[in-house]
Formats: sequence, structure tokens, C-alpha cells
Amino acid sequence: MLVPVTGLPRASLARVLEELGSTLLDVVCGDVERAGDVGDVVIYDPLDEPELPSRALVFGVGLHDPADLARVVTQLGRHDAVGLVVRAPVVPDEELVAAAREAGVTVLSFARGASWSHLAGMLRSLIAESGGPDGADAHTVGRIRSGDLFAVANAIAALLDAPVTIEDRNSRLLAFSSRQEEADHSRVQTILGRQVPAHYTRILEERGVFQAIYRGDRPVFVAPLPEQVDPSLPPELPRAAIAVRAGDEILGTIWVVVPKPLDEERGEALYEASKLVAMHMVWQRADADMERRLRAELLSTALEDGPGAREAVRRLGLKDEPAVVLALNVVGSAAEPPLPAQLATERKRLADAFAIHLSAAHPRAAAALIGDVAFGVLPLPQHRHQNREEAEERAAWIASEFLARVGSRLRPLIGVGSLAADSSALAQSRSGAERALRVLRSGAGGRQVARLDDVHVEALLIELADLVPRGDIPSGAVARIVAYDKEHQTSLAETLRAWLDAFGDVAVASAAMYVHSNTFRYRLRRAAEVGRLDLGDPGARLSAMLQLRLMSIRSAPDG
Repeated sequence: MLVPVTGLPRASLARVLEELGSTLLDVVCGDVERAGDVGDVVIYDPLDEPELPSRALVFGVGLHDPADLARVVTQLGRHDAVGLVVRAPVVPDEELVAAAREAGVTVLSFARGASWSHLAGMLRSLIAESGGPDGADAHTVGRIRSGDLFAVANAIAALLDAPVTIEDRNSRLLAFSSRQEEADHSRVQTILGRQVPAHYTRILEERGVFQAIYRGDRPVFVAPLPEQVDPSLPPELPRAAIAVRAGDEILGTIWVVVPKPLDEERGEALYEASKLVAMHMVWQRADADMERRLRAELLSTALEDGPGAREAVRRLGLKDEPAVVLALNVVGSAAEPPLPAQLATERKRLADAFAIHLSAAHPRAAAALIGDVAFGVLPLPQHRHQNREEAEERAAWIASEFLARVGSRLRPLIGVGSLAADSSALAQSRSGAERALRVLRSGAGGRQVARLDDVHVEALLIELADLVPRGDIPSGAVARIVAYDKEHQTSLAETLRAWLDAFGDVAVASAAMYVHSNTFRYRLRRAAEVGRLDLGDPGARLSAMLQLRLMSIRSAPDG
């Protein structure tokens, strides 16, 4: 039977360091035991006055100079922060050590090459509380809190006297034990990237290792890989691996670094441990799904500005302050449309990552998947920005940062709404985000992030297209030109569109169509003749331009 790890409070900084070990975090200076519990994880912005939740662990992204660190540590101490995490290497001087001691803030160094967003995800999984303040309402399995896979990994490591990782079906890291410094380079890369290196996974697949693991219910010994990517590194170490199952479903795998195959007793212990991990993973999935549904219901209510909106805003932890609503969706390739199940999984994955990213940007941010769109509310207090446009540009920058970091072949898109002065205006900001997202889905401009102000004309045209019956476009001159093109395989409508878009500048329009200006003039005259269109009439030009634009919108993917 596994012995649970119970020596430390669930959310203490000491517990965080014990779980993540020296692979990711090292203490630079400060008293870890004095730090106590961690409340939340936030990013420090040197351009803004910090607005921190109670007992925050702060990411000092971009902070390096010891003098700056000492100043920030003193500042964070006034806000009751427990620690500051900065990128390694950090050499503390006397001023930094004194500041950390005086402020009661522990300074930690974060391993180079590891992702800040991955660290945020792991930390939140460690410090998150289920139920009441003492976790009294949380499910327990074998006296370990449900979903606490880091505690389970440590228990298995203690039982087998070897470092352990727990991974999902796609070789993404879910949890790991201490003592990872005893493992090899591939294990370190797995922890830094929260994903087994692609070359390692590929070799295991080619050798049939995963098939062997999934076929049986007993540990499989995996010999060291014969292929050494970097000869200068120490050789890879062997492992024992076992599948984690819930009935016939493979949930993931447990990997143990061991010098030789497990004997019968230790193999039986790992088999029993896999059943415990399965129960935790099932509870974790159920808890996560329940939390997602509750959060989606609250956020949907808050964004509708109905009778329950104010209470929903309060329960989400938002304040009556300026905020911007963002709308995230994914579109598949027309050449390779994703399967519905694949699309649903990717939306859920991106929504979870979006929530983490926004909460790292601001501790009170809220996000949830509502239907097929992930909405986020990003507080942007007025004192931080001189005007509405700067606030919206900041929100767009944060959205662009998210898309730059997250990987998805389904091309995520984010619409950014207008700045809501308070919670009562969130519905209007949501409407703006949805309108901007719809323009992005139509393919206008080929961009992935847009504020409503950036695409306001395109949004109006799409909404105009909704109002005009399909049989009414094209009509008149444009209808005659389109019919002529279809019959004679010409491009007179395209020529007219290029001329109108260039505001009558033949040189610009002909260059856009890659034809000589004389050829372009001839085609333009033919378009006017065929359509019986007076190009000197402003009303005729406006009508033709609108019809051609609306035709283009209707030929684009449905938004």
C-alpha cells in the first residue's frame, strides 16, 4: 500500500520546492519555511503598480540585475508576496539577501530553457484548493487528495526508490516525483518542457514500446535508447513503464528510472500504484469538467448583463472595474477539416491554456469555454492606462503573446472587444469581441488577432450581408458583368473591384492585378460597357463596390 506524502501543507512554498525540486527551481535567498502558503501565481510588470492576490508567488520575467531584484523584493514585501521567481542564473549580493530577509520574500531561480507558462500550470495544479479552506470537501483516494498526482508520484518514488513521472496518452507530463537529478537528459527535457522530447517518443514508437505497454497490465522494461542525440551527454538510462487504465481506456503511463527490470514484488507494487493513479486521473478529469461547467455558466451570466450578472461577476472574483472581453476560437484547414471530436478536444485544451495565460497577466482574469468560443475577461484598471485605445492595444498584445506561445495546427483566432468601463458594460465588450472574431473567421486580412476598431468596416459589411437577401446580390450592372465573366471566362468583375479599391488609380490597380496599365484600361472599359455602368456616377460606384464586397464576404467561410 502506498504511503501518502503528508509532511507539508498542500500550498506551502516548501511543498512547491519539494515537488518541483532542483530540476526547475532553486532557492537564491530567503527563508522558505517562513514563506508559508502560496495563494496564487502572477507575473510582475515593471511598468505597472503591482496588484497582487494574497500570498502571491510572483514571476519576475525579464528581471536580472541584483539591484532591480532588491528593489522589487522590497516592493513585493509590502504587498505580502511569498516569493519572487527569476530566470537563472542569479548571483545574490548583500543588498538582495538583506532585502529578502527584511521583506520576508524568498527569491527563487527558474531553470533556463523551461517555459514560464508551463511553470504556471504546474504551480497552479499544486496550490489549487478543492472545497473549503482545509480541503474538507475534496475527494480523497488512499488518503491523498484526488487529483494530487505530484503526491502520488512522490509516493510511488518512495515505494520503488526511483524517480517517477506520470504522463498522459500523448506523452505530456502530468506530474513528477523528487530526485529527478538522478535521471538522464531526456527526463530533464521532459520536465522542462512538460512534454517527452519528440525524438524520444518517435524512437519509442518505432521500437514498439508503447504497443507493448498498452497490450499488458504489467510493467515493461525499456532498455536505454541506442541512438544518442548528443554524444557529449551522459548515456540514457533504462526505465520501467506501465499503462494507466480505466476499464478499457488508456489514460496514460507511469515511467520509473531503474537500472534493471523490476522484480516480482516491485512490479506488483507498480501495478497497484497504476490503479491508484487511474482513480486520481478519473477524479481529476471529473473535477475539471465540473469546474469548467460551473465557470462557463457564471461567465455566460456575467457577459449577458441580466439580473444575475452582478452576482456572477462577484463569484468569478472580478471587480467593478475596467476590463476587456476577448473571444477565442479555432478554425480548421479547409483542405484537412478536423474531426468533430478532435476539434472539441482542441477547443478545451486551448480554453484551459487561455485561462492560465490571462490569469498570469492579471490575477483576477476569468476565462471559460462557452459553446465553441472561449471567452476571457481581462481586467485593465484605469490608472494603468491613459486612454481606452491603449487598454485595448494591451489586451490585443496579451492575446498575440498567447498565440505566439501556444501550439495548434487548427489556427486559433482571438477577437478583442472594446474597453468596458465597469461590469455592467461587459455585455457590450463581448459583442465587440464576437464581431471582431467573426471578421477573423471570414479570413479578412489573414490576421489572427484583431480589435473591433481594427476591423469595424469589415464587421459592418458582414452584418449588412446578413440583412440583404441572397437573391438580391448581385444585381444590375454587377450582375451583368458577373454573368459575362462566367460565360466568356473573363475577369471584368475583378478588374472593376481592383479599380474601385484603388480609388480610380489605374497604375495601382493594374499593378495589383499584374497586368499592363493599357490592358487594365481596356478591361475596365469593357466592364463599363458590359454592365452599362457609368463610372462617373458616385452612386453607381458605391453600389458596385458594396455588391462586390458583399459577394466576397458570402464566398468566404461562414463566420
